[in-house]
Amino acid sequence: MGRLFGTDGVRGVANADLTAELALGLSVAAAHVLAEAGTFEGHRPVAVVGRDPRASGEFLEAAVVAGLASAGVDVLRVGVLPTPAVAHLTGALGADLGVMLSASHNAMPDNGIKFFARGGHKLADELEDRIESVYEQHRTGAPWQRPTGSGVGRVKSYDQGLDQYVAHLIGVLPNRLDGLKIVLDEAHGAAARVSPEAFARAGAEVITIGAQPDGLNINDGCGSTHLDLLKAAVVEHKADFGVAHDGDADRCLAVDHTGAEVDGDQILAVLALAMREHGTLRHDTVVATVMSNLGFKLAMEGQGLALVQTAVGDRYVLESMKEHGFALGGEQSGHVIILDHATTGDGTLTGLLLAARVAETGRTLADLAGVMERLPQVLINVPDVDRTRVKTSAELTAAVVDAERELGSTGRVLLRPSGTEPLVRVMVEAADIEQARSVAGRLADVVKSALG
Repeated sequence: MGRLFGTDGVRGVANADLTAELALGLSVAAAHVLAEAGTFEGHRPVAVVGRDPRASGEFLEAAVVAGLASAGVDVLRVGVLPTPAVAHLTGALGADLGVMLSASHNAMPDNGIKFFARGGHKLADELEDRIESVYEQHRTGAPWQRPTGSGVGRVKSYDQGLDQYVAHLIGVLPNRLDGLKIVLDEAHGAAARVSPEAFARAGAEVITIGAQPDGLNINDGCGSTHLDLLKAAVVEHKADFGVAHDGDADRCLAVDHTGAEVDGDQILAVLALAMREHGTLRHDTVVATVMSNLGFKLAMEGQGLALVQTAVGDRYVLESMKEHGFALGGEQSGHVIILDHATTGDGTLTGLLLAARVAETGRTLADLAGVMERLPQVLINVPDVDRTRVKTSAELTAAVVDAERELGSTGRVLLRPSGTEPLVRVMVEAADIEQARSVAGRLADVVKSALG
């Protein structure tokens, strides 16, 4: 698998890349590293462990629990819950660490392990590096220090997690959702019980699809990566709008009453204006990545709000928010972080707050989302090229300068090397789709000739 930790934990094909042995070893290593870092401060440590409903999560959960308990960590098993629920419970229960087993929006054969520090925050890069290093040391022969007798960890089921998390979500809402009819697509994932329960308790009439997980159907033709079923259901049921999550429900995309998609940029725009109105948008600033549509930037500027842009990845959004004290950030893909109420992207919370805004204003989601106009965006992946030379190729630099001159202030160019594959992503935005396609095609040709 190369480096084990990526931008969102350890992920791979379950039982091939991500084995029971790896899950157990990483869990033991995490316990040792956090103990050495002083996280446990001399007390008996406690971990919260949850998972999404993938079949492989059953054996991987057993391996993680075994590893933690063998290292002297008491474990609270919360079962199938969304990633943000595990993060929330880690903080709310005063646990020393949290572990979530999920591959998010990936197909069923994949799975992943994500660790949370005390308070429900993602581990710092240096701690992940240390965990990986300690795991490798012991994998190659260095013995573990193993507690015995009463020193081993105890394992308990914590069945109150769902109700506790839903109560937290309801408590965040500024107003109820009475009178709204909402379709929820749960991607046959971790929010199949949580999200419908939360929306119903908040007063909405709820219609669910993709809410019958069997361990094999997660993200299969449904959820935030496949919106066609949700679009059809919203129109069929004459709903006010629809919400789609991914497998671990840290994402939220929406569909308005006409069946049109409302992406993460538009959701951020709606929430930003709502939060400013309520006085909770600190520094009148939103954080997004460089992949956000130019229309989002123009809309925020037009509303008198500042936009801070980061590298692609919700962890970079979160880092910027925490460093500068911002309250709202997210990605076009639907990761939305409301830092006053969550330590990570929370798709259910995002959907609830979006619904609350619709209920509060009496306006349709289509009307609210109209605050920004999505400019046509064309993305071309150019494979089999030397991605390391994107910034040093004089030929490519000249082509980008020419393209930016042609597009002017109503368009932009972004060349992004893949972090894992020998390819370069060429993204072009323009006021006219044909111009965007033309410029993107020409740049892709230059990438092939200059870096191939």
